[in-house]
Amino acid sequence: MKKVLTIAGSDCSGGAGIQADIKTITAHKMYAMSAITALTAQNTTGVSAILEATPEFVAQQLDSIFTDIRPDAVKIGMVSNKEIIEVIASKLKEYEAENIVVDPVMVATSGSNLLKGSAAEALVKILMPLATVVTPNIPEAEVLSGIAIGGREDMLAAAKIIGGNISGAVLVKGGHFISDATDLLFWNGEHKWFAAKRIDNPNTHGTGCTLSSAIACALAAGLELEESIYSAKKYLSGAISAGLDLGKGSGPLDHTYALPERF
Repeated sequence: MKKVLTIAGSDCSGGAGIQADIKTITAHKMYAMSAITALTAQNTTGVSAILEATPEFVAQQLDSIFTDIRPDAVKIGMVSNKEIIEVIASKLKEYEAENIVVDPVMVATSGSNLLKGSAAEALVKILMPLATVVTPNIPEAEVLSGIAIGGREDMLAAAKIIGGNISGAVLVKGGHFISDATDLLFWNGEHKWFAAKRIDNPNTHGTGCTLSSAIACALAAGLELEESIYSAKKYLSGAISAGLDLGKGSGPLDHTYALPERF
């Protein structure tokens, strides 16, 4: 069985963060492990409180995982301060982790800010260079590139800027556009578009977490990066199309849509 580690924050309402990651990994019939960077009090309407783990405790979690059940892929989500980012980067180097997917979580679907200003620079300079692929959405790509994104030409320009600072690939997710949900992969000076129709469902809480975890699962399975993105987008589309409707705000996805109803 392939093993996938998620390093991220906890969403007590179950729609995003490590909860979405674990559901996604399990749905791919892989073994899920987690190192929690923060506890959040949140639901489909917003984030009301964040309690960060100490860098030392994050390090202890990673030591416990890598020295016993080594992951075949690592997905990194919410990392809210510089010290935690430094610890994660150090441990990934120490254990020579492979297939690293960095989802630069800066803003929740509800609009809540999840990344402190001092952590943004550390994310770019310390953690992103270790990634196999970085998966920013449009608002995150705007922050990382420093340019406004209004269409495909801007997406490509932003991807080139972001990609110029790292050795891995950049997947700019186009889900914030009204007309479609086409994503752009940029790597080694080349680019590829992944076309997708927008699904008529306002419940998108945890889509970024889900997609990045699904990419990590595909990489763990041995798929090439392009194949991994195709596979992950197919899974995400199914989870959105299932039409789960929970909560008073932007609700969660149905991560188990492909599983049998009962055993």
